Amino acid sequence: MQTDVNKKIPARKLSHRDRIYQDYLTRIQRGEVAPEDRLVDTTIAASLGVSRMPVRDAMMRLVHEGYLTTSSRGFKLPVWDKKSVLEVFELRRLLEPRAAGLAVQNATPEILDALTDAFANAENTMASDDIRHFYRACEVFRNLWLSAVPNTQLRQMIDRYLSQIQAVRMVTMGDAESHALIVAGQRQLLAAFHAKDSLKAFDCMTRYVYDGEAKYLERV
Repeated sequence: MQTDVNKKIPARKLSHRDRIYQDYLTRIQRGEVAPEDRLVDTTIAASLGVSRMPVRDAMMRLVHEGYLTTSSRGFKLPVWDKKSVLEVFELRRLLEPRAAGLAVQNATPEILDALTDAFANAENTMASDDIRHFYRACEVFRNLWLSAVPNTQLRQMIDRYLSQIQAVRMVTMGDAESHALIVAGQRQLLAAFHAKDSLKAFDCMTRYVYDGEAKYLERV
């Protein structure tokens, strides 16, 4: 019997565990889970109308990947000490400039348009007191340029320390000077994307990470 290789394969429905994992991973990466929040599996299960087990499995996967840690009162964001944060900055210096240089050559016109819009949104919220809104605007800009990185393994490695970046941003993004620094870095990176200049993107991202580290060290 001949198989029709062109036949559309039905999309696999996500299990409760996978759906809960994806939901809370997104919330963590968007900064919607605060350091003081406690994620209790039984409470989450009751709110979703599911059993406790898929919730616990999802939470333990997030623990294994470094996004959460366990506590006596549920799951919570990990507390990053100064040494750990500086190690993440070192990783960023090694990975992100290279990623930006690759992304510049791979960005489509659609991504360039979306990046331009995302930058305008971040710039417009720079003077706002809504830190969450500004954080979200910065996240959209970051996710867009990362989506253009053709090296999947590199992109996934960068994604793995987003929760650490979030923890640093909670400390460093709360004042007008920091907002201006971030937006200036985005402006320079956007110019490199439009110019298709990989070396400029590499240099912009290197400087951006160094500036972020310096701002963090001022605050701790």
